Amino acid sequence: MFNRGLLAFENFLFKQRAFVIAVFILLTLVLGFFASQLKMDAAFIKNIPLNHSYMQTYLKHQKQFGGANNIMVAIEDSRGDIFNETFFDTLKQIHDQLFFIPGVNRAQVQSIFSPSTRFTEVVEDGFAGGPVIPADFTTTEAGLTVVRNNIDKAGIVGRLIAEDYSAAMVKAQLLDFDPQTGEPLDTLKFAKQLEQQLRQQFENEHIKVHIIGFAKMAGDIADGAKGVLLFFVIAIAITAIMVYLFSKSILLTALPLACSLIAVIWQLGLLTVVGFGLDPMSILVPFLVFAIGVSHGVQMINAVRKKVISGLTTYQAASAACLSLLVPGGVALLSDTVGFMTLLTIDIGIIRELAISASLGVAVIIFTNLILLPLLLSYCNLSFSVNTAAEDKVNKRWYRLSLFATPKCAVIILVLSALIYGFGLQQSANMKIGDLQGGAPALHHDSRYNIDTFYIADNFSITTDVISIIVEAFPEACTYHHVLSKIDDMEWQLANVAGVTSTASLASVAKRVNAGFNEGNPKWTVLPKNTASLVQAVGRVPTTSGLLNNDCSVMPIYLFLTDHKAETIETVVAEVKRLATVMNDEQLKFKLASGPVGVMAATNEAVAKAQVPMMLYVYGAVFLLCLVSFRSLKATIAVILPLYIVSTLAQALMTYLNIGLAVSTLPVIALGVGIGVDYGIYILSTMVMKLRQGQGVQQAYYEALVERGSAVILTGLTLAIGVSTWFFSALKFQMDMGILLTFMFLVNMLAAIIILPAIATFLWRKS
Repeated sequence: MFNRGLLAFENFLFKQRAFVIAVFILLTLVLGFFASQLKMDAAFIKNIPLNHSYMQTYLKHQKQFGGANNIMVAIEDSRGDIFNETFFDTLKQIHDQLFFIPGVNRAQVQSIFSPSTRFTEVVEDGFAGGPVIPADFTTTEAGLTVVRNNIDKAGIVGRLIAEDYSAAMVKAQLLDFDPQTGEPLDTLKFAKQLEQQLRQQFENEHIKVHIIGFAKMAGDIADGAKGVLLFFVIAIAITAIMVYLFSKSILLTALPLACSLIAVIWQLGLLTVVGFGLDPMSILVPFLVFAIGVSHGVQMINAVRKKVISGLTTYQAASAACLSLLVPGGVALLSDTVGFMTLLTIDIGIIRELAISASLGVAVIIFTNLILLPLLLSYCNLSFSVNTAAEDKVNKRWYRLSLFATPKCAVIILVLSALIYGFGLQQSANMKIGDLQGGAPALHHDSRYNIDTFYIADNFSITTDVISIIVEAFPEACTYHHVLSKIDDMEWQLANVAGVTSTASLASVAKRVNAGFNEGNPKWTVLPKNTASLVQAVGRVPTTSGLLNNDCSVMPIYLFLTDHKAETIETVVAEVKRLATVMNDEQLKFKLASGPVGVMAATNEAVAKAQVPMMLYVYGAVFLLCLVSFRSLKATIAVILPLYIVSTLAQALMTYLNIGLAVSTLPVIALGVGIGVDYGIYILSTMVMKLRQGQGVQQAYYEALVERGSAVILTGLTLAIGVSTWFFSALKFQMDMGILLTFMFLVNMLAAIIILPAIATFLWRKS
């Protein structure tokens, strides 16, 4: 029944081939227009798991205490001293310039020029204070001396002023929308404005501008992603050479490349139709779509070539090739598509976008390379000269490889595979979740963004590596001693955790204020137990400090970390959870988490939680599709086992290369499995047919190699060589993906040729 339906569909396609090709042309023009409207799109909100409990806390209190989407601009005087007229004029101009860039939350812009940046000192009559920059400030020697003294009194050295007084900081929180247009904030446009209006405008031989924050990082990633176009061109050139060496025909080289490019156009057009942009983190997907398309195109031209050599006309050969490859090729591509769609289960927007983008791209290859390509080939007048001696030589090589399907070789292969798998499993158990380097992991260590990050980390006591514990209590809770005492106890214990450089909370500030009320005596740096004294101490802390909300029912504890490496985050989060379990009661709740590291902690936990289910979904989808296609449990096992071994080895490679499992690398495993299944399906589809005809395993494998071995090996090499060019990318995450995909493409191909027949030898041992 199925075969009759398939034959009827193939007959319709080729009888109406002119009409079908015209439809393809029309769709390509329409989707090409939509593809031209596609824009780069990066948004902070897409990078966080919104349903995670940490992010629920983060979003609940974001307006009051700011979010994790902030910008830090450090202005450095390369002469080593900021107290000069030129520097202060520049600092004021940068503060004002950042204040007026659309998308900045103006109420959250902070520097020594902010009116909210104040100093307090103890005088004979009690307290005195005022803004660090007085209203009558002038950049004279006397004026600068006053500001220096005020800075020391304000206790902002290390926060807004570098510890060696060589730089000053301007900080700002960003809105989620552009207040001028009401549209979501264009992060990449904002990053470009930072570069043009701050760095380019004010940087000179004496003034250096260092900018960090998510928006700037996204902008730098987008700039680096532009180099992907060059890699795309290089990949096309490499692929064209490889396909030409295989086909010995310019026409047979051009057609699969053209159909694969059409698949990319369709994919990009469909992204626009469904309302997505192209995020810098998923800009590599079109290349993968092109590469996958070429791999299936090579199978098609290989099948047509062999059928023409057997005596069929080009039309007959194209029709027969389409009929023979539509099922195995379709199953392989459906496996890819469903495998990618399993990424939708991960609660992170950027991964879901990547899943949709990859799924759309691979799905359209079914049409462009399994239907359009044979239709175009049917119009060609192909002829091939057969070099019998060369064919015999190649067939002898295939026969030697077919020995992998003999019991003696199969035992050796399976024993070695088991040993390698055991080693890989042991190593993969040590794979870390999260980032394993300082700075922005998506960028190289020596990128401008990471140089800026390291400068700020070295010269200021706080950076963007901050996590805040939100303490939820009751109205006026900060006027009760037992409440602030618990907060103080929590802060003190966390300050002594490895990886925490400094802390801040309402409790610690109130202690310093209390000492100020008592002539600055250190003995009085305690929380007063008397309610009136406690109110007096807390009353000196404004809500603009970010240490309490309007009714004093929510009070964050800020932890400034040495870095955001996975181990640091795990250590701090584990200790916070332990202490919260002990200290939480009906009136007081210590909740994780806000701040940039809070987002990272939530993301790491979401990735860790998604890892095993994702692999189960991927393998489950591939298992079911293979089972339906082959109608054989043995054939399905023979395809799945090599994939699983290679996936385990890929995770071991990540451990060896110190690559953490993060948002950028998690999809790679699914991509590698989805694409790697193609090799096994193409080889086994021929093997199963021959086995059902009564042939032995070795003979069936030999004939599968003769029919499809060249195309499988060419595909593996082409994919691997293409992504290996990513090693030279300006983006660290692209380089990591290139390493992992090169490994998976190449080793999956080798596993399909070596391990699969060895498994088949024992599964079909009675054949």
